[in-house]
Amino acid sequence: MKALFVAILLLAGAAQAAEPDTALIDAARKEGSVNWYSTLIVNQIVRPMSEAFEKKYPGIKVQYSRATSSDVALKIRNEARAKRVQADIFDGSNTVFLLEDASLVADYKPKAAADWPQSLRDTKGHWTALNLFYWTAAVNTNTVKAADIPQTFADLLNPRWKGQIAWTYDLTPGGPPGFIHNILTTMGQDKGMAYLRAFAKQEPVVIPAAQRVVLDKVVSGEYSLAVMILNYHATISQGQGAPIKWLRMEPLLQSMSLVSVVKDAPHPNAARLLTEFMLSDEGQKVMSDNDYLPASPRVAAKVPENKPEAGGFKVNVVTPEMARDDLPAWVAIYRELFR
Repeated sequence: MKALFVAILLLAGAAQAAEPDTALIDAARKEGSVNWYSTLIVNQIVRPMSEAFEKKYPGIKVQYSRATSSDVALKIRNEARAKRVQADIFDGSNTVFLLEDASLVADYKPKAAADWPQSLRDTKGHWTALNLFYWTAAVNTNTVKAADIPQTFADLLNPRWKGQIAWTYDLTPGGPPGFIHNILTTMGQDKGMAYLRAFAKQEPVVIPAAQRVVLDKVVSGEYSLAVMILNYHATISQGQGAPIKWLRMEPLLQSMSLVSVVKDAPHPNAARLLTEFMLSDEGQKVMSDNDYLPASPRVAAKVPENKPEAGGFKVNVVTPEMARDDLPAWVAIYRELFR
């Protein structure tokens, strides 16, 4: 069944989105460069994506820098206050919302994503999903016997896991607040809060580092389990021989990284052209080839089972609006129960 799905997906990929207008390409070439403020890993995806774009559109140089979502937003705001806008496009999970109130996000609806599900693109054109994240649990397969591997959230309450479950200190939808949202969405308010109180008694260990570091501590055997790690991170490590396995502890939590064009960008046409390229089947294939999960429904992941269509797992979605509006409530629950 999975093989049939992948075959169908690849056939669907033949229906390519519309190519950018010649006028846009010509105007972008006249500008000659584009400045991308990114939250993604430079060597893993920013550099490969930039090189692929420059190969397809010679004469347009991509300049880029990397920082966290909040730092990218702060930099763009400060440059705008100084009336020296430098960035043309930016990405991030919540960067756009930190900039919307300052009217620093352009309205642009990419042709490349015109037929994507509405959940992956903003109705105003302020953002489009660039890549997807699936948050779940992972286990060290050397230290945990196959028969003992937890399969459900309820299994995490087994006393054997007390003090052996690690998670990040990152108070975003990709950290404990996202776990809290997933539990409440899945179980309802009353049962969900009862579960979270029981989970707090398991004394999950807070690691003051990113989710990738948390996973590495499970790989090394320092902890048996981790929650709120990315499934494709576990797949990468497993492919390198690490004793790690991500768990289909349903529902997994889906979030996304978004790409947006800066209002009053110095290179507006090149910004739109780079956006179109990133979201095209060609650009999304670059995402896949470099181990990110492409947002495009037409493009399979390098390991197709890491996306729910081929992997056969259920998800709850953290929409960008939820990340903006509901995060403070999730953080408040975290601080009440876990700190």
